[in-house]
Amino acid sequence: MKKILAELGKFSKVIAISFPVVLSIFLVRMQSLVHQELISPECQVKKWNIPVSLTGENQKAPLIQRLPVTCCQGDTSCLDELLYGKIPDKKALVSAIAHSLQYLQTANAATAYQNYPVAGITRVRVFKSLKRFRELLLTTNSATELHQAIEREFVLYQSIGKNTKGSVLFTAYYEPLYAASRVPTPEYRYPVYRLPPDLNSWPKPHPTRLELEGADGLQAVKGKLRGLELFWFRDRLEPYLAQIEGSARLQLPDGTQTAIGYAGNNAYNYKSLGRELANDGKLPLEGMTMPIILDYFQKYPQELNIYIPRDRSFVFFQENHGEPAQGSINVPLTAERSIATDKSLMPPGALALIRASIPFPNPTGKMEERIVSRYVLDQDTGGAIKGAGRVDYFLGTGKLAGDRAGVTVSNGQLFYLLLKSKN
Repeated sequence: MKKILAELGKFSKVIAISFPVVLSIFLVRMQSLVHQELISPECQVKKWNIPVSLTGENQKAPLIQRLPVTCCQGDTSCLDELLYGKIPDKKALVSAIAHSLQYLQTANAATAYQNYPVAGITRVRVFKSLKRFRELLLTTNSATELHQAIEREFVLYQSIGKNTKGSVLFTAYYEPLYAASRVPTPEYRYPVYRLPPDLNSWPKPHPTRLELEGADGLQAVKGKLRGLELFWFRDRLEPYLAQIEGSARLQLPDGTQTAIGYAGNNAYNYKSLGRELANDGKLPLEGMTMPIILDYFQKYPQELNIYIPRDRSFVFFQENHGEPAQGSINVPLTAERSIATDKSLMPPGALALIRASIPFPNPTGKMEERIVSRYVLDQDTGGAIKGAGRVDYFLGTGKLAGDRAGVTVSNGQLFYLLLKSKN
């Protein structure tokens, strides 16, 4: 699902949209809301940054090769323990690996890797690395055993991040679930649209969001999008948030469900509503959160018609008939095991290790931050995910995923795992 705005975190379940989640999206867009430092009491985390000896090596390259990070004694955050925990998560990771292996055998993958900017990272090497990692995953009996095998057989390519020292801003996204209708009614008035068949022949620059749908989101019937309506929503904000996410699951009035996914866009960069509110002095940038932004628009709904049109980007959809959300490399996304990055810099479909502070619900339902390491597959991208210092983490579908995505903002590290050359 080509999340156009992964940063915003993802939204929630059908009729009960989790507005707290929505805010994450706006949040994420603002690059510095919460700069949580990854400090573990058991281990000096500086070792996760790019070693000083390597920082001057090739700062123009988005990735720098280094040896795997050896765990400090007692530092369980160094290990992907979810794979061997009470509820083993191996099946999901194996499935995500299979999707990437499938992609890497396509002509699209061959083209993507043809001019990849980092020496030593090739489609064949990525493919072999994934296969070997899968073997190790299926034959090891603990996170420690897997980590030790990786230390022996793999090297890491670390993202230089936003500061050339390896610091990466992590946000999260999810697949929202909204109530929608195939036909317009007095209740369902706000549409999303199919990809115009003649989009490539439109004059450039393409029309902006304001020119396509008007300030109130209801004027497209008068212009180029007439007849291209795909589904109608009840709320002005919902189709906009679906565009930010790049996909959505829909609950129809007859009780059935379907899904929509990214089909194209009008070639403008996304502009953050939260940032615009701060620029206008409506809300302070410092301490801005999703609940604060959503609360603002609940108090002043008429201002949606002021701020949404300022985002010139516009996303078109296709119906996916209930299929899982798909990433930009056209494979299904896997909750907790798929990420989105800037695909002009990062290797599509590759195996990665992320280390970041991620929120988890405690027994009372309150979110608690936990520093974790996770093996993931790089299977998506997003209009707001630009540069070596950004990662968007896919958390799945529904309310809980949306609630978690809405509060995921932290600094961490991103590594890609490749077999040592001799292998």
